[in-house]
Amino acid sequence: MKPSLQLKFSQQLTMTPQLQQAIKLLQLSTLDLQQEIQEALESNPLLELSEANFEQNDATNSKGDDSSTGSNAETQTNGETNASSDTSVSMEDAVDSHDALQNGDLPNDLPIDSSWDEYLGSSSAPVKMIGSNPDEDFVFQGETTDSIQDHLFWQVQMSHFTEVDKSIAIAIIDSIDESGYLTSSCEEIVESLDNEEVEIEEVECVLKRIQLLDPIGSGARNVQECLLIQLKQFAQGTPWLEEAKDLIKEYAELLGSKDYRTLMRKTKLKEEQLKEVMRLLKTLNPRPGSAISTKEPEYIVPDVNVYKNKGIWMVELNNDALPALAVNETYAQIAKTSKNQNDSQFIKSHLQEAKWFIKSLESRNETLLKVSHCIVSRQKEFFEKGPEKMIPMVLNDVAEMVDMHESTISRVTTQKYMHTPRGIFELKYFFSSHVATDSGENASSTAIRALIKKLIADEPPAKPLSDSKIAQLLADQGIKVARRTIAKYRESLNIPPSNQRKSLI
Repeated sequence: MKPSLQLKFSQQLTMTPQLQQAIKLLQLSTLDLQQEIQEALESNPLLELSEANFEQNDATNSKGDDSSTGSNAETQTNGETNASSDTSVSMEDAVDSHDALQNGDLPNDLPIDSSWDEYLGSSSAPVKMIGSNPDEDFVFQGETTDSIQDHLFWQVQMSHFTEVDKSIAIAIIDSIDESGYLTSSCEEIVESLDNEEVEIEEVECVLKRIQLLDPIGSGARNVQECLLIQLKQFAQGTPWLEEAKDLIKEYAELLGSKDYRTLMRKTKLKEEQLKEVMRLLKTLNPRPGSAISTKEPEYIVPDVNVYKNKGIWMVELNNDALPALAVNETYAQIAKTSKNQNDSQFIKSHLQEAKWFIKSLESRNETLLKVSHCIVSRQKEFFEKGPEKMIPMVLNDVAEMVDMHESTISRVTTQKYMHTPRGIFELKYFFSSHVATDSGENASSTAIRALIKKLIADEPPAKPLSDSKIAQLLADQGIKVARRTIAKYRESLNIPPSNQRKSLI
């Protein structure tokens, strides 16, 4: 074949760098966008914070300085406290677990190294240092993130354990999970120790001592043992204590399935008596590890604020979440006067990038505000009367209202949050599927979930509503939903079935 030239016409969409940046910023959450802005400020010298940010910070700092100055003039304290104690433990005072097991004198309350009286003086009131700033007393210094293993190990260090028992205790604590239960058998713990002289009986004795530490029941091998350990800490003569122990020992399976009728027949307890026993069991914690929370709180920064003003629902962007950006005019002028071509080209390229970035942010904010306006206008009944009045709405409905593509609406509603008088919701929350009703209209699946949640919240504890009964109650309101759909919505709300919701109290 001979080479030849051909002319062809075609249309195609080219993703320019500016368009790619706008799409990227549009789908970022507020926290991710803050990080993106910080990286842009560090990499682009032509980009800077707007003066509005500095004016706002100066106003805040001036208020803080005035309040701290007035407080310092009134705050003066006298006196100082000194507290010292010797927390060293001699080996003679340590309790040997193996000997205690053989002698049968293992105490219920483990000894501690010192008492609170050694640390508290004649006055327990806090003492301030002279000239201290009272505002600094309320500065958040962080929170403890110790796990249950750290908490138990700290108590072992403060208790009277021999070196051998301490090594056993460490091995046991390492085998305790976040819920507070022991995940290894005593045989496996013995095998994990380097000391061949340690026997299973000594491991079991140390385990009993650990189970008496805070939180009570840590190191239990099952729920039954955990609850019995906690019941043993109640004072003798506590009403219904023996019945509660008997219920846990003999009828744990019936108790877990909430078969109260069979329980009353086998235990010979009347309904009122069983209620009293259940009230005592309600005070126990089947997951002792949950008392030591290690999860860090997750904070949501809303992108949009919704409020009612003079009977009209208003929508505005949360300007506090994102800083205002501007172009550095000093550097921009250098590009016009610089005689060095490389410097001028460097400034011009970064100037263009800064303008693109600011324009992309403005486009993101305009799109977000426009979509939020549409959501509020369509879901006024939700803001007025609650989630039961949510109307069905899909992405295409908003896309047609704002004249944008459905994919754009999907990006702008993902990981974007709206602060309303009813709480903080993701924008995706307001979109739901349609369910036909008897009146010929459509009901939102979100509204049906809210109705199910409301019906279950108002149900009698002794006779909870079944899925079929809930479907019947919704049908009475003109909403025909199948029983399996009710079960699916109920499971999405993390609500157990009726037989597991049954309760005597």
